[in-house]
Amino acid sequence: MNRVCSIFSQLLQLFPRLEFEGLVQRHQAQRHARGFSSWDQFVAMLFCQLGGAQSLREICGGLAATEGKLKHLGVGRAPLRSTLAYANQHRPWQLYEAVFHQLRERCEGVAGMPRKFRFHNKLVSLDSTSIDLCASLFDWSRYKRTKGAAKVHLLLDHTGYLPAFACITDGKTSDIQVARQLPLAAGTVVVMDRAYVDYDWWERLTRQGVFS
Repeated sequence: MNRVCSIFSQLLQLFPRLEFEGLVQRHQAQRHARGFSSWDQFVAMLFCQLGGAQSLREICGGLAATEGKLKHLGVGRAPLRSTLAYANQHRPWQLYEAVFHQLRERCEGVAGMPRKFRFHNKLVSLDSTSIDLCASLFDWSRYKRTKGAAKVHLLLDHTGYLPAFACITDGKTSDIQVARQLPLAAGTVVVMDRAYVDYDWWERLTRQGVFS
């Protein structure tokens, strides 16, 4: 009998369950869990990101549609919307920050492998992207009369295509305002667009030995 491992299941293998549970214990993330574990929440939110779900209804409905396959992911059953909403509101975000850093360290080990083509100098890309938010729910994100947004500023290291720096701000924060705070090592080549035109900053980079 052929056994097929789903792509979603293969992705979850990047997050060893024992390591995840260790982080759960460290951050005491399952107090008052009431049967909905942090792993269940993690799988649900990862499903949200990969499936492009826009609401709790889409997340819970999508998981419920694959009810028979959830056990292979370590999930007993699809969550209710109220259960997932409560977990998202009350579970400590520090747990998932720690999960991210563990994954990053694992990826850095793979990214350090030699490549056929590479620049002599360190190459990084600097850019930002906006994430639309509901202005009535996230009043801090309002940047137009009826619109809200958060902005993600990212410095991508081309050695392993991993983020070297990330900062989340409101939609009003300019790209150059965040860029001026970046610690860039001498010899680094920075690729950026015209949103980062600031001759005073470029002069400072040149004195530091950074190529832009």
